[in-house]
Amino acid sequence: MLVIEVFMLKFGSAKYNIIFNKKNHRHRVCGYLHHYNHCPLPQKQILHLYQLVICSQTALFRMTSFTEILSQNEASIYTSPDQAISDINPLMYGGFTEHMGRCIYGGIYDPKNENNLIDENGFRTDVIDCMKELKVPVVRYPGGNFVATYRWQDGVGPREKRPKRPELAWLGTESNQFGTDEFMLWCEKIGAEPYLALNMGTGTLEDALAWLEYCNSEQDTHYANMRRANGHEKPYKVKYWALGNEIWGPWQVEQDTKEHYAKKAHQWAKALKLLDPSITLILCGKNGHSDWDRYVLQESIQWIDMHSIHMYTFGKEHCENVTSPKAAERAIEMTSAMIDLARCDFDYEGYMSGSIDTSAKKLSRPTICFDEWNVWDPTRAPGDKGAEELYDLSDALAVAVWLNVFVRQAKHIGMATIAQSVNVIAPLMTTERGIIKQTTYWPLLLFSKYMRGKSLATHVRSATYKGKTFPAWLASTMELPLLDVSAALSEDGWMNLAVVNISETEAMSTSLPEVAGPVEIFIVGGKSNHIRDSNKEGAENVSIRESCWDGHGKFTFEEHSFTLLRWKLRTCRQ
Repeated sequence: MLVIEVFMLKFGSAKYNIIFNKKNHRHRVCGYLHHYNHCPLPQKQILHLYQLVICSQTALFRMTSFTEILSQNEASIYTSPDQAISDINPLMYGGFTEHMGRCIYGGIYDPKNENNLIDENGFRTDVIDCMKELKVPVVRYPGGNFVATYRWQDGVGPREKRPKRPELAWLGTESNQFGTDEFMLWCEKIGAEPYLALNMGTGTLEDALAWLEYCNSEQDTHYANMRRANGHEKPYKVKYWALGNEIWGPWQVEQDTKEHYAKKAHQWAKALKLLDPSITLILCGKNGHSDWDRYVLQESIQWIDMHSIHMYTFGKEHCENVTSPKAAERAIEMTSAMIDLARCDFDYEGYMSGSIDTSAKKLSRPTICFDEWNVWDPTRAPGDKGAEELYDLSDALAVAVWLNVFVRQAKHIGMATIAQSVNVIAPLMTTERGIIKQTTYWPLLLFSKYMRGKSLATHVRSATYKGKTFPAWLASTMELPLLDVSAALSEDGWMNLAVVNISETEAMSTSLPEVAGPVEIFIVGGKSNHIRDSNKEGAENVSIRESCWDGHGKFTFEEHSFTLLRWKLRTCRQ
């Protein structure tokens, strides 16, 4: 089948009608019908202008566009600093610490460590250093499933008076030696904002209001004075508060229906904002593609600022594992549509009389808080046994695809917090002797360090993955390019191109946009690693390889690799 596309392109003072032959998913320039002012136009310039058209359409309609090709040797990536989609919210690189396994005790707080790895507060200094290196901007606490039975009052005041409690989420005992004030101090140490989840299981609205008062109030009132008595005169001014966690889940203490939760969340949100109107409230969603998400948004949108969704991905085979995070991209798109549905839905009563009300139910548009995301195979790392995953290179590439998704969908993401930060399905593992940076640490570091500023539209041409997917519906819902790509323009004028070659066996020689060399190259994995390589104590098999490139010709993305390319624009364009 032959498909002809004609675009009128203006180049300088000349105008051209350009013909493109679209055949077998390939775009080929046939030439131009005619030009004005008799200005010749080189074939290379035609291709460049065509890519600009594609990217312009991408910026208007989608975060990225894709053309499937049959030959891997004809792969190409196009982006431009002129094609900004959205600002990248720094909160995208957030963390999560739950009272689960060794995340808190033995992770961030290890007061009995005898190897000079703690500070005067009992905090692990090596963990603090890594969190600073990752530039973690916000940390969610104290759960997670744990929060459904958590009494925040047990975790404040003199440690010797804090009660031990049965912990029902993970069937342990909670000592309460680490609580609100310790968490606030730890956040200060790493330079992150605190994000607290409220107990909407066994907890009450009275408990929630009391915690908010303890943290944020400057008044001469009971819980504000309790904070002062505990040695903290100034309020913490906690901005981010979650209205429960996974209330829909059958594993939850006090699992609830969407109807009852929506009503309860609405009333809690109203009361909490009466006490402190400055806070940001996060609604408890599900996975972003459920009727729970639709219903609670429609019923509770008036008072909330973000909608939380959770998703974990994995696959037994490499390509199944690495493509699995694409399900999150579809979930973000669907959640965004449900947010607009909740805001913009109206009936036509009064239409004929001209008195129809089409105003949005909420003027500001809530964003998505993806506050639990990661690669997690629960059969490999059961939650009730501490969920200590040993990640391999395949998992690192999956994390890079996750982060590509967030950058591409930056318009909709208000926050994202990887679950979790230390020891529990985490990029960092502690031992008594030191810290292990797992394979997944390295893409997280590169993204948090460089993929900031503005998200850029991209157009990718590559072959696709056609095999088994998790979830199963993914294969019939989205294209799965072998090159997964995002791009960002930093505030200081650096172009950053993040590319995952998910192919287990094939390197890909790829045409790139015009690059003003030299180009900095950072690679995780590739030909120097096997996809099952992992990092253990004393054996760091996967890390970052750095090199440079002059920017001329094609660039080869190594098999099973994540590559970040960076180059300085000659003229910084905003």
